[in-house]
Amino acid sequence: MDSAGEEVNDGKITLEGFSVAARAFADKWKRHNLLFPPWSWVSLINRTLLKKEEGYLSLEKIIILTSLEESAEEESVDVTADWSEKEEADDHTVLVQNVEDEAHYYDYHIVYSASYMVPMLYFRGYSSDGKPLTMDVIKKDLPSSSVSLLLESKWTFITQEEHPYLNRPWFKLHPCGTEEWIKLLSQSSNSAGCQMSIELYLVSWFSVVGQVVGLRIPLEMLI
Repeated sequence: MDSAGEEVNDGKITLEGFSVAARAFADKWKRHNLLFPPWSWVSLINRTLLKKEEGYLSLEKIIILTSLEESAEEESVDVTADWSEKEEADDHTVLVQNVEDEAHYYDYHIVYSASYMVPMLYFRGYSSDGKPLTMDVIKKDLPSSSVSLLLESKWTFITQEEHPYLNRPWFKLHPCGTEEWIKLLSQSSNSAGCQMSIELYLVSWFSVVGQVVGLRIPLEMLI
């Protein structure tokens, strides 16, 4: 069944809806984030439901930049990518560095959770030699607002577990509260006279989730 054009009512999304929403999200990201590499769709074979498309979105080799001109209370994080078209960083920005003055790289995957029926954000950090970063190191790379959100929010916390497709340990933003706050976003849209479509599901979701790991989306993507 084609899920395109469907509306979000209860905060959940089907596997087919996730595929539609993922492509819409990737398309909007590509059109409105020209300085970043695109999210890529990684297709998978569903061995139990061969007629259903399965896959996940991938954004990899991202470097986080921290502004030196802002105070600790107003700390923010900018993001760039390790790709050939990347322009040189401005004088007021530096690559996030560890004690050995090596850049920290980040990979992000948006994966569908069949048990929660919502998307999940998996991510990992690593140094230039491929050595994984611990959560303590990753927290130092995040903006202070993200660390505060992780400490204070009842809906947001990070755990480490095996990646469902790569069979390696990755961190993930736990999805236990996703259905509830997506439903609130949907109800808010309904109150404003418009309804959240499946195509905007991942855009709306990432506008919240992305901030936790220092990735923000332009407002144009929400239109």
